[in-house]
Amino acid sequence: MAAEGPGAKATKTNVNLSTADMALDRYVAVTTEGESAGVEQLFAVDFNQKIQATNAQSHSREAVVKSLKKQKGEKLNCTVNTDIVEESADYMVAKVTLKFENFTKTDLVTLEREGDNWKGILGLF
Repeated sequence: MAAEGPGAKATKTNVNLSTADMALDRYVAVTTEGESAGVEQLFAVDFNQKIQATNAQSHSREAVVKSLKKQKGEKLNCTVNTDIVEESADYMVAKVTLKFENFTKTDLVTLEREGDNWKGILGLF
């Protein structure tokens, strides 16, 4: 057995994303509670994050995953509310509202069934 050390690869943790609700709960946990388990499997290969602001921004899956991993253990000081905007057997659009002391942030998250799991395919912020 090889010794664990600084050069050892971290083991990826798989999480259960077999329902849209589980995937949405994982999204909230990863983005607001600093959890990193399953972050790679949460987003589809072609995931794209779009941020609507004065200067519109777009981020790839890789950039979003990297950013969320950096936030591991950091909990946001906000109240979270989720509302399902639209849902079908293979598709869900959810509105995730983060209420901070001085402002509110709203995410529109699109989830799609991919085989036996649900994954984020688009995030509008």
